[in-house]
Amino acid sequence: MKIWYDKKSKDPTYFVQKGYRIGKKTTTKNIARIGKHSELLKITDDPLAYAKQQVEKYNEGVQENNRVDVTIDFTKKIKGDNGIVSSSTNLNVGYFFLQQLYHDLEIGSFFKKITEDSKITFDPNFVNRFLTFTRILEPDSKLGTYDHLDRYYEKPDFDYIHILRTMDIMQEHYDEYLCHLYEKSSRIIKRNTSVCYYDCSNYYFEIETDDEDYVDEVTGEMIKGLRKYGPSKENRPNPIVEMGLFMDADGIPLSMCITSGWDNEQTTAIPLEKKLTEMFKGKKYIYCADAGLGSLNIRNFNSMGGRAFIVTQSVKKLSDDLKKAVFNDYDYKLLSSDEPVSIEDLKTFDKTDKSKRNLYDDKAYKILNADKAFDLGLYETKVLKNGRTKKVKSKAAVKQKVVITFSRKMMEYQRYVRNRQIERAKKLLKNLNPDTYKKGPHDVTRFIKRTSSTETGEAVTDLYEINQSVIEEEEKYDGYYAVATNLDDRARDIIQISSNRYKIEDCFRVMKNNFSARPVYHQKREHIIAHFMICYTALLIYRLLEKKLDRQGTHFTAENIIETLRSMEVTNLDDMCYFSTYTCSQVCTVLNAVFDLRLDRKYYQPKELNKKIKKISG
Repeated sequence: MKIWYDKKSKDPTYFVQKGYRIGKKTTTKNIARIGKHSELLKITDDPLAYAKQQVEKYNEGVQENNRVDVTIDFTKKIKGDNGIVSSSTNLNVGYFFLQQLYHDLEIGSFFKKITEDSKITFDPNFVNRFLTFTRILEPDSKLGTYDHLDRYYEKPDFDYIHILRTMDIMQEHYDEYLCHLYEKSSRIIKRNTSVCYYDCSNYYFEIETDDEDYVDEVTGEMIKGLRKYGPSKENRPNPIVEMGLFMDADGIPLSMCITSGWDNEQTTAIPLEKKLTEMFKGKKYIYCADAGLGSLNIRNFNSMGGRAFIVTQSVKKLSDDLKKAVFNDYDYKLLSSDEPVSIEDLKTFDKTDKSKRNLYDDKAYKILNADKAFDLGLYETKVLKNGRTKKVKSKAAVKQKVVITFSRKMMEYQRYVRNRQIERAKKLLKNLNPDTYKKGPHDVTRFIKRTSSTETGEAVTDLYEINQSVIEEEEKYDGYYAVATNLDDRARDIIQISSNRYKIEDCFRVMKNNFSARPVYHQKREHIIAHFMICYTALLIYRLLEKKLDRQGTHFTAENIIETLRSMEVTNLDDMCYFSTYTCSQVCTVLNAVFDLRLDRKYYQPKELNKKIKKISG
């Protein structure tokens, strides 16, 4: 603090003045009146020297007591602006925790490296930083994000065109960026890449037409449109794009790919895996996915180079010989102890008997050899009996086995779900409209059978009823589950690895529900890909944050963590200090314990918050 007075005045008034930094701007405020020159002459011969002494005492009092006395004027009005609606002046500081991880990933050095020969006049790292934070805390369109940047303590200042240009730069360095994130994240937390889980998901666009393919007039190359109509789990009639995502054994993302919405998801796995093996520098791993991403091509690829695979296998699609072996109640063992067990006994024991509780939670298993012929995509010449030759595809065997499990608990759950569907089908029968009746393979109408009958010269009569044979056929598979693998590990270890596939589904859930990654509002291919790069960065930072919290022996949901970070706001208290408007919750306490940012105070001096953000921003 310093003295301030009007040096041109004949009778100046002396004030104690304090300087502030608010965001990037600096300002001053008179916080105490010492008195007029003429007034001070009544108590001292040198009013200026006296005023300076008062400022020194003021500074000493602040340093000793860390306290400032403020006079509140209850008649003072709030500042006005030209906005149509009023807005909150609170500033978020919860993103400081995210900033720490963003800094540890050294993303700033990545942007500096790829733009060092560029003539750009803005900082793409600064732009990407806040696009990533807002994707976690306040997901919105890029324009919506731009309109609300003043909600963050630093009050970032850049133009909307800088957002689009940053996205162009990111897309141009797509592979480099993902490799950089993997390499730097490995220094923050040791990555467990012994098992790599893969899955695909679709993201829709609220548009009515898809992107057309076109041919480059110069190269003749076919450029495939990105937004295409394709199968959607939500059955939305919108064009979609497909994301393939790899994650490690801890649920932290490893890499991703973005492809056209109508591409077969099985064709995305191997190209992305090849990039993954380059990132791992030859390190071995187990590929784990569901049945839809476990084609013979994929299994064969992961039977080489020291890799292995564990993929779910539909029991219904097994060969007749293997199905016969599945339902043959012989050679089954308990997963927990390897003791022989009968499937019939598991289906019939009294589950209310407390002594049988462990058995109810257990599973039975059996291992079946299932080597299968595989198309290598190569051809050989075969001589026919008539002397002519013919090119035929070469065949090879993929070495694999199938681990079959049976669970009484799962059997009863599946029957509970089916019985509810049957009840819905019965209600549907009461008011069935034959003109609108359509039988689906997975909905309740699969249980409805139509029988047509007629007599000579009469119209056809349709009879609709519950199809008991379909119910009985489905019940045969209740409780059974199959996993195909080329590993020789214990069955319980293989099943445990496969059971962790839920973590990758949770990754997609977080991106779609918490980060609002869909619908996508961009049109240009480059911006669409960059949008998902930002979502991927946000997911990586969130997962690293979650992992650090888990290591403290605590676990919170995504909703718990994000809501806490979003709620951590401060308000400017008459340009004197910042006042916390949030409570110190369990999540807040653990966050401060992990990152030591001390964001659990009631009041903050501006210089204190400025030092924090400067320190973690490098």
